[in-house]
Amino acid sequence: MTSALPQASSILASLGQAAFVWDIATDAITWSDHAAVFADIPAEALASGAEFSKLIEPTRGIRSDALGHSPAARGSDGVPYRIEYGVRTSTSAPVLWIEESGCWFAGPDGKPARAQGIVRVNNERHAHEEQLLKLSRHDPLTGELNRTHLVAALAEAIEETTRFRSSSAFMLIGIDHLARINDAFGFDVADAVISEVGKRIRARLRGGDVLGRFSGNKFGLILKNCTVDDMNVAAERFLAAVRDDVVPTKSGPVSVTASIGAVSVPRYARNADEAINRAHETLDMAKRRRSGSFSLWRPNVERDAQRRVNIRVTDEIVTALNERRIVMAFEPVVEARSRDAAFYECLVRMEQDDGQVLLAPDIVPVAEKLGLIRLVDHRVLELVVAELAASPSVHLSLNISPDTTMDPDWWSSIESLMRAHPGVAERLIVEITETVAIQDIDDVRGFVTRLKNFGSKIAIDDFGAGYTSFRNLRKLGVDIVKIDGAFVQNIARSADDRAFVQTLIDLARRLGIKTVAEWVQDDESAVMLREWGCDYIQGRLIGLASSQRPWAAPAETVLPAAS
Repeated sequence: MTSALPQASSILASLGQAAFVWDIATDAITWSDHAAVFADIPAEALASGAEFSKLIEPTRGIRSDALGHSPAARGSDGVPYRIEYGVRTSTSAPVLWIEESGCWFAGPDGKPARAQGIVRVNNERHAHEEQLLKLSRHDPLTGELNRTHLVAALAEAIEETTRFRSSSAFMLIGIDHLARINDAFGFDVADAVISEVGKRIRARLRGGDVLGRFSGNKFGLILKNCTVDDMNVAAERFLAAVRDDVVPTKSGPVSVTASIGAVSVPRYARNADEAINRAHETLDMAKRRRSGSFSLWRPNVERDAQRRVNIRVTDEIVTALNERRIVMAFEPVVEARSRDAAFYECLVRMEQDDGQVLLAPDIVPVAEKLGLIRLVDHRVLELVVAELAASPSVHLSLNISPDTTMDPDWWSSIESLMRAHPGVAERLIVEITETVAIQDIDDVRGFVTRLKNFGSKIAIDDFGAGYTSFRNLRKLGVDIVKIDGAFVQNIARSADDRAFVQTLIDLARRLGIKTVAEWVQDDESAVMLREWGCDYIQGRLIGLASSQRPWAAPAETVLPAAS
């Protein structure tokens, strides 16, 4: 071929390619210029299909298989084929990736008798494909397995330990307070911290262990053949690796710690989802206890019982919402001097199928924890507005949860309800807890302003239980402060509580904010509160919450809340 087509051979060689004819009957291969592609491979290794196949990986018979699996040719037409394979001259030599394309021609029996084609090196393309494959499996920042393939590896490990009755562990390692690093130095520095923590964990793995980036600040780790004692030792090794040395970054050294949650598999997790959930749970426990600590999942009878209760109550809440069994009870708030009703606090109740009624403490914590509180708050808003619309002389207050203050759907509901019922907003008081008020003072101030623009009033509930300053109260522009009943109920017997409550009332009065004392138990306490200048009182002395509507009685006059 070289003598017949010298010009074509030269052109192919200049392109880094070589042409060949393979006589399959004799197994002889003739090349145009093998040096153009196989410069470091001796000619005798390329002279026959058998010798050439010894250099090929991953499958030596890939060239013969390509011809054998193609449909037989008709007449003199050739059958095209295209294959890729690696060529390696020795175990230590790098792989040369080859793309071969050509046609084979059948003999009288219809089987391949001759093949001819062109080979060329495609290392660059193969490297690109390998990089794409790696990116599909690995996290681009740390180079470790991404979440999808980490979870797949975990499922495989659990199946393997179950089959061989061994024990492994799954750990979630979370970098503590990474958000603070983001805020203080920027995301690029936080990325540098994540990358360095990954390297430190990787350096302390045993052979066969699997590491992956689970999420933004979390790494997942599969420790094979790992007992509980091994887990404790390994966890301390990883924690020390993160905390003992600062992380150098372009913005200077950064000190970080990590916390770890772990679960033994398959003993306490029979599948990947269960392992992840339980590792998450223990990681949260570790972080709550102390940053930089380790927690191991263990069975807990009380926790499991509470979860069964949560599941039952959740189902009951959803069913009650659908069946309109969420109702209101009304607790009077009266003027401290006249004892005349000023407004009524609306408290949520849930009627059960057996006639029993669940109170707010039974409903609200579970609803908040499981994300149902916004549905409850929407229903309560509808009920309260309906009451106000039906009774033009009454003033009502309702409590809303922290999440609801920022819920755009709740705002859409209240805006449409206020437009549909003019005059209702001025008789509505919205209570938010002190904890909510201090989470983000600017966001809460926006919430307060929007409600006051409707004409409604704002009350801070449970004041004194948190850390809100009176400066923040003035900044928020609230109308009413409800003093936490834990300080009020014992003022007749506790000098400390008397001093605290009296101080709150005096400061609120100086700021022009009305005060409500909760949990007033007796006349002696009520007289003290009145003399100190408290505006309103509520509690057992006045009357507890009831589903009855006291304002419906013709003899009772309901006074509006003081402005």
